[in-house]
Amino acid sequence: MKAYIAEVFGTFCLVFIGCGSVVLGGFGPLIPTGGALGIAVAFGVAVVAMAYAVGPVSGAHLNPAVTLGAFLAGRLPAKDVAPYMIAQVVGGILGALVLWIIASGKTGGVTGGLGANGWSDYSTSAAFIGEVVFTFIFVMVILGVTSERHTTVMAGLVIGLTLTAVHICMIAVTGTSVNPARSIGPALFSGGAAISQLWLFIVAPLIGGALAGLIYKSRALENTQPDLLKKAQA
Repeated sequence: MKAYIAEVFGTFCLVFIGCGSVVLGGFGPLIPTGGALGIAVAFGVAVVAMAYAVGPVSGAHLNPAVTLGAFLAGRLPAKDVAPYMIAQVVGGILGALVLWIIASGKTGGVTGGLGANGWSDYSTSAAFIGEVVFTFIFVMVILGVTSERHTTVMAGLVIGLTLTAVHICMIAVTGTSVNPARSIGPALFSGGAAISQLWLFIVAPLIGGALAGLIYKSRALENTQPDLLKKAQA
């Protein structure tokens, strides 16, 4: 239960801080270059902070795609998959809720959405492929730097920097999801196009995470890896 609560808290902070950089930082839906960098750094730093804050308790997945990848790589028990994902979605919704309450206190109310993901300048196929590929890269990095053969205290920093790089590349395309839990909460409070396009930000990241888990496992490393959850709690 502690691990599940940690995932709720960690995902809450990721969404609240990351999307907060969009909503409260004043960058709006049309993000200029400087704004994109600021948002990317906000998401990356949030992941770094949560990796060290709740990583020892839950492994700090904060992302259903990461949880699925860890499971398929043989790093997480099947019984923890659904509870982890539910906890992450709950955390993301709570993060978006608190952000919405704060943003609603601005004169004129919430404008420009709530940092929800979406695409308009790019085709659906481009957005889908981008989310799959970048999620795959992100989860592969996570599995690599948290493996027993490559244990390092810098793992959280590497993961956060990777997410920063992913955001810099994908913000102009989809606003960058690579995480269904990050997308669900803001979409629920934004409505409209954010809801109609939400399916892509659930399906594509899960495919990317699954591919990473299966490919990582095919490297025959799974027999030398501890369970990700047990390792975090050791």
